[in-house]
Amino acid sequence: MAITEIRCKNTEGLDRIAKELIGLYPGKRIFVLTGPMGSGKTTFIQALCRQLQVVDTVNSPTFSIVNEYLTKEGKSVYHFDLYRIRKAEELLDIGYEDYFYSGDYCFIEWPELAADLIPDDSVSVSIKVDEPGQ
Repeated sequence: MAITEIRCKNTEGLDRIAKELIGLYPGKRIFVLTGPMGSGKTTFIQALCRQLQVVDTVNSPTFSIVNEYLTKEGKSVYHFDLYRIRKAEELLDIGYEDYFYSGDYCFIEWPELAADLIPDDSVSVSIKVDEPGQ
């Protein structure tokens, strides 16, 4: 597995990084994002959605588990936030396979809570926030 590190000094660079990330994995549709609370996972998903030309408002699906957004071309993009699930089986209840294997983009926050259900060939994005001065 290749590891690519992309650094960003501020939120203004997120669109560039989102474009670069999508370009690095043109055939991939499932991206899992890990990072501490408040590290910017949802903010980065908003940048990814801008690159995919999503026309809907992108916000965290914290309570609904999944949000569906549409692109300018009418394609679906799915945004999962698994922070509030208690067990992975909750994804079975919402029919996660229909989303994960749809061929549409899926961006998943807090994937570690359902790691056994997420396809092994997903793109893993780890967001780290540098301490001041680094």
